[in-house]
Amino acid sequence: MKAALIEPFFATLQAANPNPQTELEYQSHFELLTAVLLSAQATDVSVNKATRVLFPVANTPQAILALGQEGLESYIKTIGLYRSKARHLLQTCQLLMERHGGEVPRTRQALEQLPGVGRKTANVVLNVAFGEPTMAVDTHIFRVGNRTGLAPGKTPLAVEQQLLRRVPDAYAVGAHHWLILLGRYVCQARKPRCWECAVAAYCDYQPKTPAP
Repeated sequence: MKAALIEPFFATLQAANPNPQTELEYQSHFELLTAVLLSAQATDVSVNKATRVLFPVANTPQAILALGQEGLESYIKTIGLYRSKARHLLQTCQLLMERHGGEVPRTRQALEQLPGVGRKTANVVLNVAFGEPTMAVDTHIFRVGNRTGLAPGKTPLAVEQQLLRRVPDAYAVGAHHWLILLGRYVCQARKPRCWECAVAAYCDYQPKTPAP
């Protein structure tokens, strides 16, 4: 994608959705961290279904720890990899209590030291909870970055670094939400819905998919 097209690309996405939000449901920084940790290799829909039952019962590190492994698993067993996620979440809650007074830290280094929290999860928390201009590259953003020519790269980190370089500052905080939603609903993996894409005119992908 030519540099001159990047600003109108994001301006168009912003006009259609001025205040983009994560589709994960949460009411606190800890609930957000929990939901993002649980969402690895799972859909936001499946995570929300589980946390709607879990959070009214346990939505603090202390309360999650009180559930124990089997108790926590009973709430999240509908989510993929639930056993390892339960173990990681319990370990994370323990560290939050020991190192951070039960609060979610707001630095990448501290977040990435939590079990089950990798770079992508840390980026989501920094962006959504604390308004940092980070780029959490999931499968959708990786595909959109390469397919559109906005941020081509062979690895998620390479795409992230391209986005940090190329996305104008005015759009940096909302960019990862816009790109996720674009990839999830329009620029889909098997067949991009180019005929209903608001930013198709700026995209390098050829040939565009015609309307069915």
